[in-house]
Amino acid sequence: MAKIKHNNFLDTVDRVITEAKEAGIVHLRAEDSKFTGRHLKVNGVVCRHFGNTGYLGLEQDNRIKMAAMQAISRYGTQFPLSKTYISHPLYEELEEKLELLFKNPVIVTKNSTLGHMAVIPTVVRDEDAVILDHQVHWSVQNAAQLLKVRGIPVQLVRHNNLEMLETLIQKLSSKVSKIWYMADGVYSMFGDYAPVKELIELSKKYPQLHLYFDDVHGMSWRGENGMGYVMSQFDTLPEHVLVFGTLSKTFGASGSVLVCSNNQLYHKIKNFGGPLTFSAQLEPSAVGAAIASAKIHLSDEIYSLQEELKYRINYFNHRLAKTKLPLIAQNSSPVFYIGTGLPATGYFLVQQLMKKGFYVNLGLFPAVPVKNTGIRITISKHNDLEDIDALADLLVTHFGVALGATHNSLTRIGKAFRINFKDTRPFATNKQKVVLQEFESIREIEFNYWFKTLDSINMLDYKGMLFLEESFKRLKDPNHQWRFKYVVITDDFDHPVLVTFLTESLWKNDMLAPASVSKELEKQREADPDLQTSRVLSLGCLFTEGNHLYLNEAHPQVELALTQLLEYIENLAHQWKVSMTVLRDFDLNYNWSKSIQSQGYIPIDMPESCVLQNLQDKVEQEYSQYLSKRSQKHFKKDIEPFMHLVKSNVVKRVSSKNIKSYYDLYLQVKDRNYGLNTFTYPLEAFEAMRTNPNWEFILLKAVDDNRLLGVMFCYKNYSGTYVPSLIGMDYRYLADFQTYRQLLYQTIIRARKLNMKQVDFGMSANFEKRKLGAAVIPKQAFVQTDDNFLLEHLEMMRTSN
Repeated sequence: MAKIKHNNFLDTVDRVITEAKEAGIVHLRAEDSKFTGRHLKVNGVVCRHFGNTGYLGLEQDNRIKMAAMQAISRYGTQFPLSKTYISHPLYEELEEKLELLFKNPVIVTKNSTLGHMAVIPTVVRDEDAVILDHQVHWSVQNAAQLLKVRGIPVQLVRHNNLEMLETLIQKLSSKVSKIWYMADGVYSMFGDYAPVKELIELSKKYPQLHLYFDDVHGMSWRGENGMGYVMSQFDTLPEHVLVFGTLSKTFGASGSVLVCSNNQLYHKIKNFGGPLTFSAQLEPSAVGAAIASAKIHLSDEIYSLQEELKYRINYFNHRLAKTKLPLIAQNSSPVFYIGTGLPATGYFLVQQLMKKGFYVNLGLFPAVPVKNTGIRITISKHNDLEDIDALADLLVTHFGVALGATHNSLTRIGKAFRINFKDTRPFATNKQKVVLQEFESIREIEFNYWFKTLDSINMLDYKGMLFLEESFKRLKDPNHQWRFKYVVITDDFDHPVLVTFLTESLWKNDMLAPASVSKELEKQREADPDLQTSRVLSLGCLFTEGNHLYLNEAHPQVELALTQLLEYIENLAHQWKVSMTVLRDFDLNYNWSKSIQSQGYIPIDMPESCVLQNLQDKVEQEYSQYLSKRSQKHFKKDIEPFMHLVKSNVVKRVSSKNIKSYYDLYLQVKDRNYGLNTFTYPLEAFEAMRTNPNWEFILLKAVDDNRLLGVMFCYKNYSGTYVPSLIGMDYRYLADFQTYRQLLYQTIIRARKLNMKQVDFGMSANFEKRKLGAAVIPKQAFVQTDDNFLLEHLEMMRTSN
């Protein structure tokens, strides 16, 4: 089958960050003429700074600043040579002091991103494998991507999930030499820790396991000499453990440092570590500043600085404990995360805090799952207790306001983070009332509600919905049964404001992934059919396309109705324990996109849809005369010359024997089409088609011997839409008869004969359908997941192919 357009993860990230930028949350500029560490001027407002990751305040230490200035005065602004050839005089002193600090050999790098790019491809050999904690810092994940071109397996495990990690180690152990597990020491969003001691025990059980930690957020404020959280967990650094620390952030200078007790690895990295060889070395000012900071770290002063920060951390923890604010990770790190769940709540709260003179960061996708949006607060030595008190008071005051303004609640936030937060009082609601009704079957809905709203779309008419229920509610295989929910929201006069339906079913996670990803997964599914599958709650269903959501755009309560629907879907997803929620098939310029995204959904590109429109105006001449000149050339070259070789006829209410032969042709197409990788529909659904008066089958046969070449499975929506839903073809004759193009053309001819207004050709093979006059319509979906693991795992598979 022809290729289809797939979503790119980076496009999704771009759209999310662009919206945050428009909301005034990211890409801001500090306007200060001088920094003190305590304040930050943003948009003309002097804010108390609670986004600083220089936790000990050393970046403002006069000794460190003077050392940087003296280094520039003595050695210039840079020493533009690779360190492989020669390093400037200050490097030796820095390395000596860092080796005293860490009690191990060290390698200084320009920054942690370049450091990972230098070290990871050097230490991981072709016979090894890599497992990444899916929340490990982007710089580590990016460096690991470089390994894929060498054929090295790179896989993800859920955050701090040791059981999943051990299972993967067991699978890989017989296939590879070393298994490298890569994680953060202290995670930058929630401030939680890696289970270092448990990982060491796991490495004793599996000697192949080697550990690689990025501990830039654990440096200086923790451990002997400020050597960091990870190093504080060891008496002696094991040879199978590598640790990256930082010379920036809390250290107060610039650069990064690798700590390595394995002499063989140490020399290999130093001799050829990519950017270490081919990139410039640290500027003299950075090295001078780092030396001054190292001296502080090697003195008893570091412990008094740690204690001062610890006091502030404990003080803020104490203040938060007296509130109902949803603190996500209870720990002793200087990173605090107050969950808001919905991006809309996070935007609102950050904007209010900034107006009141408090700068905090918003944790948003892709750094966190979209429904795990929250306020990231960092405590530093710059923050006075008065500042901390004022922030705590302001959070309490404005958090409830933010919940009410965005139709959120502590209960919803708790569900998003799987933590039991309880509301102390109901959140504010709009006084205008709308009524939400839910139904299990189309039979329960008042006919006029459906007829006036969704009946004319695709195969969503009343009989079409009955067919879907009868076909998929009671399949023999319970894993592939669908659950249906219909939602009608009406106003006080019982007029419909919103109408839709949802299904819960088993999806392949790679359904919208590139064909190369699906092809690889299908090989693995031969041994494990349920690999990379998830229960999904979806607007509409897998069998249908088009607009599954009716909104009365002119109604004054339409926004309230949409908000109620999204909260209903969220609750239903928790009740049914699905892994993902997908709102499908919206135009790219959909009016309510921002409203949906603000409720915790991320936009992704869907495959484009193909619709042949205004067919009622194209009936007086031969159909080809309505095509563009270019398409007419295609018709004369690729369709017309084969028309005399084939004949078509339309059949209905066929026998079980015939439907089985049609089904076999469908399987030939399905087994070759990885572009839109759904589960194969069961024969039971086709049996239901054969007796349903709204279904018919266009058969294409060879003129000479009556061979069955192909079949189009078509649904007639008598409101005016003809739906060629599925196709079956005998691939032995595909080229000789141009079966696919002939079936497309015969579908149009049949739709004209039935006086249909349009043909919904669906997704895939856009080029062929466009040449026959179909319009190609870009579509988007909105996705909500419990975490980013599924999305990141598929993106990793995509980049591997």
